[in-house]
Amino acid sequence: MLNIEGIEKFICKTARPFEKAVYDVLYHHHSADCALKELQKFQNEDGGFGHALEADNWNPNSNPIATNDAIIWLHRMNAIESAKDIVRGIISYLDSHDSFDKHEKKWLFAIDSNKDYPHAIWWEKTDSGIDGYNPTVSLAAFMVCYGRRDALYEEILCDAFSHLKTTDEINGDSLKCYMLAYELLKKNCITDIINLKMLKELIIHWIGKVICPDTEKYGVEYVTAPSDIFCGQYLEFMAEDIKTLIKAELDEIGNMQKEDGGFDISWQWYTPYAEYNQARVWWRPRVTLDKLLFVRAMEQDC
Repeated sequence: MLNIEGIEKFICKTARPFEKAVYDVLYHHHSADCALKELQKFQNEDGGFGHALEADNWNPNSNPIATNDAIIWLHRMNAIESAKDIVRGIISYLDSHDSFDKHEKKWLFAIDSNKDYPHAIWWEKTDSGIDGYNPTVSLAAFMVCYGRRDALYEEILCDAFSHLKTTDEINGDSLKCYMLAYELLKKNCITDIINLKMLKELIIHWIGKVICPDTEKYGVEYVTAPSDIFCGQYLEFMAEDIKTLIKAELDEIGNMQKEDGGFDISWQWYTPYAEYNQARVWWRPRVTLDKLLFVRAMEQDC
């Protein structure tokens, strides 16, 4: 059983102003105005995001992953329509095709300048810097929904859909990009690019594959747990065949909570930067909020 009071104290004491404001929006149902003001502090003049919004990449320069992270938060707070200035900036950044591989028709997962700032090892650009359709599929969906119905972005969505139908491997982070793309397209009633019903079925299929069946690894190793996906969102993708794993995590989640009231991260940077310690401090409130929202969502679902 969660210590809710401990979580509240932990977040208020350790979270950055942005995550504190998000907590108030998602858990206490406050207005998103304060969170949007804090989010905008991570946005650059070109409209993209950087500045350690993704706390294990301290590159201040705009990059696709941090920009996608901003879109995720806007969507989670149901604030895309009200964040007009932020959205205009994101559209401008994505439409500039900065950090976009025109041959592959994909945005980069890792950019060159990441190496110049404290970062986790996975943010070091290797080869093309592309990691499948993470974050390309959700960025293309965002552009179709809120930018313009450009043939390029529609083609990207079709290609990403085809990939999901034929691939034999995908990880949880990439799958969540598909889930976000689905929700954006559905919310905006865009049904003439890809078959949303089939996309939903594919996502549900892959959720069953990416969630780790070894519940002893939850919170200990970097594996996809139910709470990584169903943290107050994406509940329409929850199928019967994973409810056993959901219950297993719920049964143990109280034991994962630390004495300070928060939850810990389950990964290292694997780089020599001492800033990892600060990044961990920033990450823990996010992880803690997700666990809290997961428990509340599952209680309401039951």
